[in-house]
Amino acid sequence: MIMLKTKRDIDFIRKSSSLLVRTHAELAKVIKPGVSSLFLDNLAEEFIRDNGGVPAFKGYNNFPNTLCVSPNSEVVHGIPNQKNIESGTILSVDCGVIKDGYFSDCAFTYEVGEVSEENKKLLEVTRKCLDLGVSVATVGNHVGDIGYAIQNYAEFFGFSVVRELVGHGVGKALHEPPEVPNFGVKGEGVLIKSGFVLAIEPMVNIGQKDIITSNDGWTIITKDNKPSAHFEYTVAITEKGVEILSPFDLIDKSLNK
Repeated sequence: MIMLKTKRDIDFIRKSSSLLVRTHAELAKVIKPGVSSLFLDNLAEEFIRDNGGVPAFKGYNNFPNTLCVSPNSEVVHGIPNQKNIESGTILSVDCGVIKDGYFSDCAFTYEVGEVSEENKKLLEVTRKCLDLGVSVATVGNHVGDIGYAIQNYAEFFGFSVVRELVGHGVGKALHEPPEVPNFGVKGEGVLIKSGFVLAIEPMVNIGQKDIITSNDGWTIITKDNKPSAHFEYTVAITEKGVEILSPFDLIDKSLNK
């Protein structure tokens, strides 16, 4: 069952999302060549807990960490480690927060040092895919409209979208119905209603769409080992329109300092 959120629910998810974005902004200040993903993970957990939140991912289905940190050909669910991150890496950082019993979910793919023009284009297109998906996530449209907008734009540039991993509802659980695929057909899928809160999260590959799971049981990698990018908002949908609860403004500000 899809749980429609009240104004009060959305207010709480907005507060959770605010802490989540501030966490990303803190990470953005220190992401550079030579830092480890485990350093980032520890920083995120400390910041979340110091500000009255709880890491949503840590312990979820026994996941061991606060962040999913996925470099280059890792799509999502990368486990933080002590390896130094090299210049030229694109680094997907996915994080979730629980605050006052409400979840939020947000991902951003960072450039570490000097990255290739091809990877820059991948990040630019994937972020635009997210914006386009959000723009059609309106009352009366369908979930398929979101997926179509994302898929159509990514494939126009010769990229591909991951099929097996999807966006989702967010609220008092990290993953709620409905699923929000990054591909689809206009006018198909679940009808979008006022009160939906969704995590919309395009995962776009430079190469083929196929993925595999690594031996750790968590990390998802492109089958052809080509780079992948991932951006994610938590959004609330009401009769007034779509509100991005986890906007990237603070992250962009940290990166541009």
